[in-house]
Amino acid sequence: MSITVSIMIWVVTGVFFFAGLAGSVVPGMPGPPLVFLGAIFYGLLTGFADFGWTVVLVLGGLAALSQALDYLASAYGAKRFGGSKWGIGGSICGGVLGLVFFSLPGMIVGLFAGAVLLELWPGRQGGLASLKVGGGSLLGFLGGTLLKLVFALAMIGIFGYAVW
Repeated sequence: MSITVSIMIWVVTGVFFFAGLAGSVVPGMPGPPLVFLGAIFYGLLTGFADFGWTVVLVLGGLAALSQALDYLASAYGAKRFGGSKWGIGGSICGGVLGLVFFSLPGMIVGLFAGAVLLELWPGRQGGLASLKVGGGSLLGFLGGTLLKLVFALAMIGIFGYAVW
């Protein structure tokens, strides 16, 4: 393989990794799965000469786990701060609807508003308790974002160790 092709492979792999790191902190972007795709891209173009299927399976498992934890983090935050099933469902639905219709600010507002509204709506909790559940939902979201970033960095570290 020529040096030019090697450089191009590393540049594109680096772009995937950078997009994965950015996607870890930008809601709605799949950060760790982009890191995984970068590793697969590198492996396919190099014939998996530098790492084997064990590394691919570990990176794929970490990417899947990080996505699952990210989706559950807001619900956990709402539950931890006293939210009912209604508040947790409101947080998830509000976040998805906010993201679809209003992008990032909508998602953040939707997480909070969905949890608060569905805790208030049938008179389950008072105003302050509902606000606490909404705040817990936001804290869970921030925790999920941090987890995605940690997973993406760990995946890049595992890839780097395997290749070098």
